[in-house]
Order: sequence, then structure tokens, then C-alpha cells
Amino acid sequence: MKLLLVEDEKAMAEALKEILQKNNYSVDTCYDGEEGRDFALTALYDVIILDINLPKMDGITVLREIRTSDIGTPVILLTARDATKDKVDGLDSGADDYLTKPFKSDELLARIRALTRRNKEAVPNSNLIYGDIELNPHTLMLSTPSKSFQLTLKESQLMELLIANRNISVSKNTVIEKLWGYDSDAEDHNVEVYISFLRKKLKAADSKAIINTVRGVGYSLTTSDKEGSYHVQKASE
Repeated sequence: MKLLLVEDEKAMAEALKEILQKNNYSVDTCYDGEEGRDFALTALYDVIILDINLPKMDGITVLREIRTSDIGTPVILLTARDATKDKVDGLDSGADDYLTKPFKSDELLARIRALTRRNKEAVPNSNLIYGDIELNPHTLMLSTPSKSFQLTLKESQLMELLIANRNISVSKNTVIEKLWGYDSDAEDHNVEVYISFLRKKLKAADSKAIINTVRGVGYSLTTSDKEGSYHVQKASE
């Protein structure tokens, strides 16, 4: 399970990251609001832990921007403020929960578990659709109107990242950070291997989706399908 932690107090961020990793969570950390917003917009996370008082962009603004972009990832707000108005503002802006500093790590872990349980119950199957491809990130199934393929976890995560950033370039460094983490030994060739795997499966599925190499930048997902719109399909659709 992948978490995003956005906290500008680096000592606290590192302490929380260590605790979360010991509890078998994969954690990406950001230290300012703008970077946190950019990471959140990839839609790769199961839960976002977001401080309110952040440099460059405050947490409430980050929250509003990701909700405006239809990112439904559960968000826990961290705040040193104890005023009722701040809590109300956070919840009204789209937060799912909040914790007032200081808090115990056990409480944070319990709230993460509660949110992930609730999210799985609310959206048992939400598929990402772009052009003629459909990705179910829960079953790791990639489908077109004519064929379906079972992806590996890394392939599915990479396809999810490309769909979330459709029509714009994603750097190899971003792929490594999202799929393997900051502290990973993964290198560019690891990314190239998985890009190759996905290209072969898209071709075998007769998809109009194309993973382009942007020289000196990275990769972008486009489609020759005139109906290449994107949306998330819920189980009830």
C-alpha cells in the first residue's frame, strides 16, 4: 500500500516515514505544498497524509486543487491548529480525517487502516479508461475491446502513472520514485524494460494507445483514437 506524506518539518517527516515503513507501507515524502500537489495528482496513492502549514502552497489549497482534479484519494490532514474553524475548513475542502499535533503514531496507523477499508468498500472496482484501453488497478487487468492481459504489479503501476499523466511527459526519475521509491537502487534500464513490456502488450491488444519516447525527457501516453477521453469507471457504471 502506497502513501504520500507531505510535511515540511523534515525530522518529523522522516520519523513518520520510518514508522510507516515498519508497518509495511511504501511512503513517498514531500516537503512543500507545490511538490505535494504534483505528487498527489498522479493518483497513485492509497492515502495522502497532508500537513496544513506548508511552504509554497498551504495544505488546504493543495487539497482543493487535487479534489478539483477529481482525485478521490483519502486525505488525512495534520495540523498544529486546534481551532474548530480550521478543522471545518479542512473537512469542507475534501479532507476525510484530521489529526491535531502532537499525536501518537498508533492513532495515525489506525486512521489509515480505517480509511483504506472504507475506500475499498466504497469503490470495489474503479477502472481507469483512456481511449480504447481500460485498466483495473485492483485486478491488474488491462483490456481493450478485443483482448485482455494480466499485468504484473509494476506494469500496472506504470500504466496507471502514464494514464494519470496522459498527453504529458513523465521522466524516468519520476517513474523510479513512484514505482520503486526514493531510496531504491532502480536505474533507467529498469524503467526501459517495463516500458518495453507495456508496449508489447498494447500492440498485442491492438490498442490505439501509444507510449512515446520524449528524447531527453521521458515518456508520454497518447492515442490515435479520436475518442481518446479519460475517465474513471465505477463498479455501478
